[in-house]
Amino acid sequence: MHYDKTQIPGADEALPGRAEPMPISGKHFVSGNPMQPPFPEGLEQAVFGMGCFWGAERLFWEIDGVYVTAVGYAGGHTPNPNYREVCSGGTGHAEVVLVVFDPAKVSYRELLRHFWEEHDPTQGMRQGNDLGTQYRSCIYTYGEEQQAQAEETEREFQQALQDRDYGAITTEVLPAPTFFYAEEDHQQYLAKNPGGYCGLAGTGACLLR
Repeated sequence: MHYDKTQIPGADEALPGRAEPMPISGKHFVSGNPMQPPFPEGLEQAVFGMGCFWGAERLFWEIDGVYVTAVGYAGGHTPNPNYREVCSGGTGHAEVVLVVFDPAKVSYRELLRHFWEEHDPTQGMRQGNDLGTQYRSCIYTYGEEQQAQAEETEREFQQALQDRDYGAITTEVLPAPTFFYAEEDHQQYLAKNPGGYCGLAGTGACLLR
């Protein structure tokens, strides 16, 4: 079946996927910390999609206070998809980054600031030259407080974008769906492949601190 990569397929049209999760080492290539739960007590989780997940993951693992990151797929219909399936447009998933952080060291709002400022959230089903639903901008929230902060910063950043003649934000802001880990090759890709493709490019607009 040929999928329109600019449209999220319906649940009845999506690829069937599989019951088994992708096998991964479970160990972060840079920090050595575990990428899968249970995580240490007191840590919180966040999930962001901002185009190709390779560059997005590096952005977050370099932030002080982030315990671990992992790349994966979320927001679609297909259970435990592989990269090829996601690229086909047949899963509905976005490429996303799971960020596990210590709120005593870095606030969720600070993570949101990096999210908004380091990509263009107005592009719909693409990011730069990367076209397709998998590259859409999204924030998947854990709890009412994260949802409220995501919506509040979206309103603030929209004004900052308008001041620079950008259009409306297209970011998907929703309670977190199931996060499916991507294959081991994609985890911490830019640490394993330092000259690899990144694709992150901000608008120059800034979120008020």
